[in-house]
Amino acid sequence: MGHLISSTSMLQAAREQDFGITAFNVHTLEMLQAVVEAAEDTNTPLILQTTVGTVKHLGPEYIVAAAQTAAKQASVPIALHLDHCTDYELLVQCIRAGYTSVMIDASMYPYEENVRRTQEVVKVALAAGVNIEAELGKVGGVEDDIVVEEEDARLAVPEECAAFVEVTGVPTLAPAIGTAHGIYKGEPKIAFDRLEQIYKQVGVPLVLHGGSGIPEEQVKRCVKQGMAKMNVATELRIAFSNAIKDVFTANPNENDPRKYMVPAKHAVKELAIRKMEMAGCIGKANAVR
Repeated sequence: MGHLISSTSMLQAAREQDFGITAFNVHTLEMLQAVVEAAEDTNTPLILQTTVGTVKHLGPEYIVAAAQTAAKQASVPIALHLDHCTDYELLVQCIRAGYTSVMIDASMYPYEENVRRTQEVVKVALAAGVNIEAELGKVGGVEDDIVVEEEDARLAVPEECAAFVEVTGVPTLAPAIGTAHGIYKGEPKIAFDRLEQIYKQVGVPLVLHGGSGIPEEQVKRCVKQGMAKMNVATELRIAFSNAIKDVFTANPNENDPRKYMVPAKHAVKELAIRKMEMAGCIGKANAVR
């Protein structure tokens, strides 16, 4: 492809054609390489994501440089997204660095304040040709330093979602439908009736947060009802970390990072392909160009 692209057209195509694009949170160069190789090997469109914590850990310029290098070498479309950002200044910094999609998360505020903060970002991001994602309701669990207690996880209201998209002009929406960040204690209780109403009333692509550990049939049902993007974070970290632990269990004196990073990368790649299959985006690179 040669360069990173905005995810707006990718996600619109995915919604129209009933598949979901997997968005993977990456924290190291090896994790980034692993999901790009998974996409390249299977001719699949890809969204790379970083949390605010990872941006602060590595710096947006380093992340963008690595993602741009991947896009230059890959034949599939790749976007770079900033996940769950509450800080306007950091959002602008990431857009300037070269991110092609950003999420403004003002879901912890009352509706009107969420609208105001989202409008502010929409103005800047659209001018830069960057996709914007916003959230309505609250997705439970932990995402970096944003903690939402389960009883506080408020489901999105369909009519509110429609009005929100209309008034903000936001091109993608993450409605809270009962999923959670992290690994589920039991089976997730997704409010499919509510999702169906949101799908009918909202014309833009929807985003499924908390994609780690949702059973395959539930993922497929979500995708059928407009979830054009599925976020995967925790499961990827676990696969990466467990592969490294296995190396040290077998050889506690190992001190060559390549010896443990190669199996870690392989584990992430395998898991990424399974998630891509689940969302139905394998082989869809040409469908979103």
